[in-house]
Amino acid sequence: MSTPPSFAPSSTIGELEPHVAVEHIVRRAIDLQASDLFVFTDEDAATICTRVLGRLEPMAVVSRDQGRHLINFFKTTSTMDIAERRRPQEGRWLLEQNGNRVDLRINIVPTLFGEDLAIRILNHQIGLRPLDSLGLSHVEYGRVTGLLGSPSGLLLVTGPTGTGKTTTLYACLQHLNTGSRKINTIEDPVEYAFPGIRQSQTNAKLGVDFPDLLRNILRQAPDVIMIGEVRDEETATTAVRAANSGHLVLATLHSPVAAGAIQSLRAMGANPFFISSCLLGIVAQRLVRVLCQKCRVAHDIRESPDTFADIRPLMEPGLGDYLYGPSGCDACRRQGYDGRTGVFEVMTFNRGLREMILQNNSVEEIQEAAIRHGMIEFRRAAMLKVAQGITSTEEVLRELPAEYLGLEV
Repeated sequence: MSTPPSFAPSSTIGELEPHVAVEHIVRRAIDLQASDLFVFTDEDAATICTRVLGRLEPMAVVSRDQGRHLINFFKTTSTMDIAERRRPQEGRWLLEQNGNRVDLRINIVPTLFGEDLAIRILNHQIGLRPLDSLGLSHVEYGRVTGLLGSPSGLLLVTGPTGTGKTTTLYACLQHLNTGSRKINTIEDPVEYAFPGIRQSQTNAKLGVDFPDLLRNILRQAPDVIMIGEVRDEETATTAVRAANSGHLVLATLHSPVAAGAIQSLRAMGANPFFISSCLLGIVAQRLVRVLCQKCRVAHDIRESPDTFADIRPLMEPGLGDYLYGPSGCDACRRQGYDGRTGVFEVMTFNRGLREMILQNNSVEEIQEAAIRHGMIEFRRAAMLKVAQGITSTEEVLRELPAEYLGLEV
């Protein structure tokens, strides 16, 4: 993995005082719009890396002593115990850069050769995005806003870790935050503060978990409840019952495709009758990198007119003659990509799908029925973004499992 040309050399960082080096590293990560910053301690050195557009990039390699000094400075700044090296620790550091507030969520764990540090970078300037900027198609956007207009029911956002589920939930909250409804959230942790929204955070040390907060927030007479993650039987059961009793409930859940969320709720003990009666919709998502518009390369495919035959009815006139791939320029740091966008499945429910939930049909059967009902599944949604020149086929194959693209595995 080559070091991006804009990074400071390892020797430069290693020669700096810890507080100067930390400032340089953090501000560089923010400038790159990195989602995470890491310090990995190995036997002979410490490696500093960032995660940019979902991919790990090296920043510098310093000595183990220099790495320990950097970690100790982060500990001090985030009010951790500098002498504790055998237990995991968590902390927080708020800083300002160019008038912008950045929240650093810091975690340290002991490893074989020392401590590893991971920092989640929450940039308030770029982290909060409106619903229409996530990558939803015009049809999908209309379906999601229609679901959000419902007075009650359950809307789930699903996908693996790191696919933007929280960003989507926050975008939904911004859409709903008009002052006409009382909105309460349960988060772990609260990532961004919203004026006009009542936000609560779990606290494992005090025994305040999702089920406990949810039970008590229901007594606060909310109209809308956002649950950061449904992760246990009690939370799933309570969320489903809340959605059935007149509340609009938004939540995230881990499942690979939209229909998989139904199976996840079943596995956590939620009653199939209550699931079928309260589910408004399920938004499954993945993230793909966006091709740099300044250097993307067009490949003429007019001699292969069937390339996009499956999605031709979804395409705007004039598309489908070219495939685009990455190149690399100064604007994108020779990466070929600049930013990320979502690929979505938006499942809405009709009587037939609700009957299938009650009859305990399989995930595959429900997924196929939803597609017949008009859902655009991952395969076609991804190929549509390829046809539009937003991303490349290589990126789609990297981010979406082959089984969801109709490929042999």
